[in-house]
Amino acid sequence: MKKLIASITAFTSVFTANTAFAASLPTLEDPSRGTGGGILTTLQNYGYDIIMLIALIVIASMFVGVCYHAYITYSEVQTGKKSWGQFGLVVAVGAMLLVVGIWLLTQATEIL
Repeated sequence: MKKLIASITAFTSVFTANTAFAASLPTLEDPSRGTGGGILTTLQNYGYDIIMLIALIVIASMFVGVCYHAYITYSEVQTGKKSWGQFGLVVAVGAMLLVVGIWLLTQATEIL
């Protein structure tokens, strides 16, 4: 009996020691749309936040791509391979693509 009590005491002391260490951890932040009524709703809201982050990364990569292409076209204008009209066209089409991309991703995230 003493052996059983000693093993139970040792077992429970492991869990109380772990909770003492976990007490200093920061709390998990709620998703942007709230916690909801249950765990499934909370997980769906975290999924929404992850998809919004992916959409932000897609738009940022589109912006970097447009800037890179405009920079390359600008350098070709300086060397005489392309004209300023072509540079303006690249910038205008790139800006339109960014606006359409942002609009489409905004519409897509509203579906969620």
